[in-house]
This record gives sequence, structure tokens and C-alpha cells, in this order.
Amino acid sequence: MPTFTAITTLNSEASAYALSEAMENMDPEPTGVGVFEMEDGSGLWEVGGYFVDQPDDVELTLLAQAFGAKAFVVSELPEIDWVAKVKRDLSPVEAGRFFVYGSHDADKLPEGRVGLLIEAAMAFGTGHHGTTLGCLRALDRLDSAGFRGKRVADIGCGTAVLAMGAAKIWPDPVLASDIDAIAVDVAEANVTANGLDGRVRCLEATGFDHPELQAAAPYDLVFANILMGPLIALAPDMGRMVGQGGYAILSGLLVEQAETVLAAYLAEGFTLAHREDIGDWATLTLKRD
Repeated sequence: MPTFTAITTLNSEASAYALSEAMENMDPEPTGVGVFEMEDGSGLWEVGGYFVDQPDDVELTLLAQAFGAKAFVVSELPEIDWVAKVKRDLSPVEAGRFFVYGSHDADKLPEGRVGLLIEAAMAFGTGHHGTTLGCLRALDRLDSAGFRGKRVADIGCGTAVLAMGAAKIWPDPVLASDIDAIAVDVAEANVTANGLDGRVRCLEATGFDHPELQAAAPYDLVFANILMGPLIALAPDMGRMVGQGGYAILSGLLVEQAETVLAAYLAEGFTLAHREDIGDWATLTLKRD
């Protein structure tokens, strides 16, 4: 059965979400609609819908005009077993001592490495993206230098791969939170698959806005692998929640965005301990002085 996509961009977050809601009422109706902030610093928002039947061009044109969006680009996707493809294409990732793998590569886990099992169907946060890879390397770097995190949080955890990495090498429990309920479910499934039930606690929360997250402060280490805008908005809370001598590992930002994010955190009492650029992506390790 073919699948069709209809994708457009516009420069307003509010209009993007309003357009996505209007698309839900199309005929034929989409099987799903998504809204994403473009990560190229353009300030644009992408709205895309998936359809089993080819969407109506006239209706898409009217919607684009009504919400100030560019003309929709409609494409037909080939029939692909995406999970099987991901299993073929995603090889294990090594990040310092960490080894991120799918169950199909369980026999490849080297002796002495810290294994992190992330299934191919949960591909975001497998370690292949430069942001996740950079954060795991930063964690390994801190640990190798003798740092030990006793109070650790992963804000915007996605698959919870970073929280699980910390829980695998340090004995104290870790908190992992995400704004999206589905991401929290995925994180909990990964925690169970890695035998970390009771070691990583997954919460639905925006930033630190959860009683458990606030009660656990001050933190020795906080991960935030999100986007530039949310990272900047989080800076004041991070300044309050990370204890003296503690660290924040930040990513989800493009190389050209790193200085802007860094400036927001310098203003909150952090100093730059390390920066690593992997491809287009930057990872900042900041220390709270």
C-alpha cells in the first residue's frame, strides 16, 4: 500500500500548529501530522502529513494560503520495511567506553564495554546522531577524569540513552524526563530492556517542572540534548538546579548556534569545560562555578 507525504514550511510556530490541526480534518484524512522546528537556524517550522490515499491538491493549496505557508510538496513513498532497513543500516556506535547497539547486534558487544541496548524501531537517540554521540563522549570524558555523579538528571531524554549511560557507570539512581508522553513510554521500555528498572526513573515534565525533579536538586550533572531555543530558555533554571562544581552537558544545537547558547549559560554562572563538534552539531560541557 503506497504512502503519501505532504510537507510545507512557515515562519510561525502558532500558525504551524494551527495548520496541523486543520490538516486533521482533511478528506482523505491523514494517518498522522507532525510539526517540527527546522534545525538550521532559519526560524522556519515544518508541517507534514502522512496519507494512505493521495491528498487533495486543491485542499492543500487552500490550507497553505489560509495559514501563510509555502505550497505543499506531495511525494509518494516507496513501500519499505523501515525497521528492517534500520537494522541493516544502523551499525553499533562506540562512544568512549559506551557501546550502543540493537538486539540484532547483541553478539557484537565487546568485553569490558558499557552496553546500551536501543532497538532499531526507536531510532532517535541510538547514538548515531552527532548530538547523542557527543553527549556520551562527554559523559565518558568526565568519568575518566574522576568525576562521579550522585544526583543526575536527563532533561528531554528521548530514548533515555544518556540517563542509562550514567546509571550504568554510577551507582545512584538517575531521573529522566521528557515533555512528550510517548517518549516517556519509550524511555521506560528501554530502561527495562537494559535491566535498569529502579535505577532510572522516567517522568513526563517540561524542563524541571516536576516535584521529583525539583526535590532532587541540586544536581551534580544534568544532560539536556534538545534544541537551541529550549536550551536558552532552560538556562536560568539550570543555573539554579545544578550545584556548585556540578556540570551540564548540552547538545541538540548546530555548530553556529553554540556561542549563543554558551553566552546564555555564562550569564548563569557556568564556565566552558569542553566543547566537541561532530559534523554540524556541537556538544558543550559546562561547569557551575
